[in-house]
Amino acid sequence: MRTLRVAVVGSGPAGAFCAQILAEETAHKVSVDVFERLPTPFGLVRYGVAPDHQKIKSISASLGEIFETPGVRFLGNVTVGSDVTVDELREHYDAVVLAPGAPLDRRLGIAGEDLKGVVAARNFVSWYSGHPDADFDTSLLAAERAVIVGVGNVALDVARMLVRTPDELRRTDVPAHVVETLADHAVREVCVVGRRGPESAKFTNKEFLELAGVEGADVLVSPEELALAEEHQARVAGQPAVARLLASLRKVADREPQGQPRSIRFLFNRTPVDFVGDASVADVRLACTTDPSVVEELATGLVLPAVGYRSVPLTGVPFSEATGTIPQRDSRVIDGDDIVPGLYVVGWAKRGPSGVIGTNRLCAADTAAAVLADAAAVPERGTGSAAIDDLLRSRGVAVVDWSRWLAIEAAEMELGRASGRDRIKLHDRADMLVAAGVVPAQAASSPTRTELPLGASAAR
Repeated sequence: MRTLRVAVVGSGPAGAFCAQILAEETAHKVSVDVFERLPTPFGLVRYGVAPDHQKIKSISASLGEIFETPGVRFLGNVTVGSDVTVDELREHYDAVVLAPGAPLDRRLGIAGEDLKGVVAARNFVSWYSGHPDADFDTSLLAAERAVIVGVGNVALDVARMLVRTPDELRRTDVPAHVVETLADHAVREVCVVGRRGPESAKFTNKEFLELAGVEGADVLVSPEELALAEEHQARVAGQPAVARLLASLRKVADREPQGQPRSIRFLFNRTPVDFVGDASVADVRLACTTDPSVVEELATGLVLPAVGYRSVPLTGVPFSEATGTIPQRDSRVIDGDDIVPGLYVVGWAKRGPSGVIGTNRLCAADTAAAVLADAAAVPERGTGSAAIDDLLRSRGVAVVDWSRWLAIEAAEMELGRASGRDRIKLHDRADMLVAAGVVPAQAASSPTRTELPLGASAAR
């Protein structure tokens, strides 16, 4: 029986599930190589899920079992686009599945968005999650007020991390320097700005209840804004999740502030008009959604927009700027009206940044089904893994395979034990490669490649 050779680009849940489904196929013999530009697997499970959500992060154990499945290989620290191109993968594999996630931020498109101090929430999340390519200026935490634009779960994660106590942070796996910085930052008020009313908030009731119970911070909701939302409850009739969220917001709105050292204040029905400042942001101007003539200003030195993500274009792959996704039909990448032979897409790059872990499993099943349906018509290509291994070796790429990732993980567990914690993440790529044993310690200070945009293969 012929072996169907498949390359998957991205080791987040969508890519991993697709690899699993293909490898467990019984009607075909399938081998799957999963390429990841970071030395570490799991994508946003490792670098996007909040560190204090350990139950959700425990999905890593299940994903890890996928990479120990016979026929599945993990090739970490390999950047598709520079170390190896998509066209080269297409030459050596029968099918290439793209799972690059959505690592870029959607922009607000308003004046002042490029001022210093206006930083995508993703950058802050990457920093506190220990992402090796995180780019966050910690001096911005000298601001007394932080403004988060957006009312999704990411916005609540960011707000919660800004007010967590040092003891709470030390119960997570965040790097030590993150704990030290967050334990001593100057932010005393966090404003969460929603462009619509509370009935349209995207965060879940569970996320809000967790936020409402944080230590050391008052959570403030305006009774007046909530009353306006409750007047329109007829619009959300038949939506029990919205009703539960409004009830939870009402409980918080009715309770008295406790005079905690920090606070999180929700501001609904406000649209950012522009960011004001010379070189750095000094104020955010907000227009009332229900009465645009009413404009208020919030003084701040730190604005964290959390308004969604978009995928990143890959060289040689069609891309829709309008949707921020890779155009596809039935999981097959298309160029105009034409299907690109042997090229598939899965996850957020396919359908946009939405859904949960289970959504990605269903999405992966559809993509795997498309790959298998096309298998009989695909001409056999090259030698797959062997040819790619030789190519990467010839280019001096320090590939981190699964056993070497386990060495990185063991080093993180040892760091944790030394500090009385379960794990402390390694956040420096050089340290990861030394722990993996692919780079000698004395050479670790030398960069291994020119980096692509943050998270380009940290896929969901």
